[in-house]
Amino acid sequence: MYEVRDVFLEERKLKDIAITCIELAKNQVDSIEVKIKKTQGMNVTVRKGIAEYIEFSNDSILFLTVYKKNCKGSASSTNFRTDVIKKTLQAAITIAENTSIDCYAGLPHIKNLAIDDKIIDLNLLHPKYINLNHAFELALLAENAAFKFDSRIVNSEGVSFSSALSTIVCCNSIGLLQGYSTSLYSLSCGSIAQSHNIMQRDYSYSIARKIDDLNPAQSIGEESAKRSIARLYPKKINSIKSPVIFSSEVSPSFFYHFANAINGYNVNNKSTFLLNELNNYIFPKFLSISDNPHIKKGLGSKPFDNEGVYTRTQLIVNQGKLISWLLDSYTAIKLGLNTTGHSGGIHNLLIQDHLSNNVNFINLLKYMNTGLLVTELMGDGVNITTGDYSRGIFGFWIENGVVQYSVSEVTISGNLKQMFQDIIKISNDININSSIKCGSLLLSNMQISGL
Repeated sequence: MYEVRDVFLEERKLKDIAITCIELAKNQVDSIEVKIKKTQGMNVTVRKGIAEYIEFSNDSILFLTVYKKNCKGSASSTNFRTDVIKKTLQAAITIAENTSIDCYAGLPHIKNLAIDDKIIDLNLLHPKYINLNHAFELALLAENAAFKFDSRIVNSEGVSFSSALSTIVCCNSIGLLQGYSTSLYSLSCGSIAQSHNIMQRDYSYSIARKIDDLNPAQSIGEESAKRSIARLYPKKINSIKSPVIFSSEVSPSFFYHFANAINGYNVNNKSTFLLNELNNYIFPKFLSISDNPHIKKGLGSKPFDNEGVYTRTQLIVNQGKLISWLLDSYTAIKLGLNTTGHSGGIHNLLIQDHLSNNVNFINLLKYMNTGLLVTELMGDGVNITTGDYSRGIFGFWIENGVVQYSVSEVTISGNLKQMFQDIIKISNDININSSIKCGSLLLSNMQISGL
């Protein structure tokens, strides 16, 4: 199925299945929500010119959530036969009948649902037939470019090409029936550099909704080789407090922690270090953050969230001040607020620096003058409840705005609340491979633990 008309026919079939679920649930439950997702795709991995891994996928899953006397039950199935749907529905009902009453449980308010108007076309679907030979050729182009870039590239970690077409349908018993389809393509290359007895690895990748929007395979391979070579002969450094730059490859993770901290579930459970910070200045006043789910071909774009609630552009941080949580219907009701359309998480988080005046990465290094450039994060030492932050890193030591040498066996640590305040500048080298749109990030001070 690679023609647009075929994708739309599949969407129609899934909607018919959703309607069947609603009909089967009549007179058995107070309300029901149906979510269906079908994805078909291909993944090819090449290593040293040989196809190492080939996978074709055709996955479908049906989620049923029922509400009965303020009790909730959920069940899922990968089989869409009517008899199986009946068993799945009964399983959800049984769970609801044996679950404690929750007066906040239920469908979203009808006024928030994507029911009446036609949903926005976000240009997310660009199907193209890619056969095995074409996928293999793309991967081989990237790998060969890495090997040709420099004789110190001695091995490959593998080059992977993947493509996927997905259709999402959301339906409920109060009139919602919507769906949309997406395409996604990616190409990644990992390479290994060696000089004498020293070996280092790194990678480069590209992700896009349309295959023609991927970076050229040759440039992906060359960038992977360049990064691997730059990591050769890393040094250890002394423990010190110093300015730190998170490169645009890792800076999105910084704001992912922020998004997690303001998620309605963490707020409601009082398990976030930002619990009492709504309407307070948590970032410098030059920084604003918005979430835009309607960017054409955006990696995080969607016309409605996982509950079928219309998505909309939402200002989250206004000139340093936190002005909104990220809420689905359930957490919104519990907090006495309205849903923000974030069932399923953030969409396209846009980080805006009002003062840096389009500073590029080279100028950001010069502005820092001396400090640590972080290009890879390791471990999961982030506590959202307290804000404590500790991660292993790989990166480079900078002096006079110029890279001096790579560094390893280093840990950076701090507290996210203070780290947010310590942001000085953000460069314009936005990472287009992430749904969190942020350039490289300069913090004034962090604890660096080395020797």
